[in-house]
This record gives sequence, structure tokens and C-alpha cells, in this order.
Amino acid sequence: MKFYVLIALLFLSQAIAAQTASETAKVAPSKFDAALAKKVGADEHGMRAYVLAILKTGPNDAKVTGDARKEIFKGHFANMNRLAAEGKLAVAGPFNDPAKVYRGLFIFAVATVEEAKALADTDPTVKSGVLVVEYVPWYGSASLMLSNEFHEKVQAKSF
Repeated sequence: MKFYVLIALLFLSQAIAAQTASETAKVAPSKFDAALAKKVGADEHGMRAYVLAILKTGPNDAKVTGDARKEIFKGHFANMNRLAAEGKLAVAGPFNDPAKVYRGLFIFAVATVEEAKALADTDPTVKSGVLVVEYVPWYGSASLMLSNEFHEKVQAKSF
């Protein structure tokens, strides 16, 4: 009796293996696009180096008011647009922190904190001390580099 159970299990395992092989063969072929991977700076895993720049309230935040503040933030948005157009800023956006400690995030498409710091230092809010920046190296999907291209297609109004 045990022999028949063993034979049945053997046939069952072969049937399962054959079905798995058949299902594996049905998997869609790779959608890898070498030209796109190169364009976005992807490595073989579709990833790349970034630096997260976490914007926090700076020592001069309360000191800069009125028209001066409006001009600084106008320059802040213009600087982000410039960096995005240059391919240096992959993603940016504000935080919803009621305490106003954490203000926003830049994801810089650079490999080192030093490069990210040089880019952040071009921002008027950082130069003025309205915001300060904390840096964290990060390894993420290279597809983030396509965000700006698609953002333009969904943005009805600019800041």
C-alpha cells in the first residue's frame, strides 16, 4: 500500500512540476527598455543613487515676512523648476506637518551628499535660513526620473 502511495505522490509531484513549467512559460517576456534605462541612469536592477534632502524649519523662518518672504518662496519654486529641468531634482514636495518642523522633501538625482548640498545651497529658502536641510543617501527606482515629465502632463496650474 505504501508503495502505491509513493508512486501516486511521485506522479502528482511530476504533474505539479509540469504545470508550474507551463505557467512559467506563459509569463510575459521582459519589458526591459535599454534606451530608457540608460536615459534614467538605471543600473541592472532598475535602480540608481539619490540623496534625500529633508527640508526643515530654519532659524530665520519667523524673521522673514511679507514681501521678502514672498520673493524667497517665488525663488524657491523657480529654483526647483530649474533643477528639475536639468535632471538634478527627481521629486519634490511639501510635508503636512502641523508642527512645521518638517517642511518638505527634495529627492536629488545625485550620488553624494556633497553634490546634493551644492544643489540645495542654490535655493533661496536655504540661503536665507528660512529652511535648513538634512541629507540621507538613498537607493531607489530609476523610474523616479520620469516623474517630472509626467508631472507636467497632470499639472493644470503652477505655483
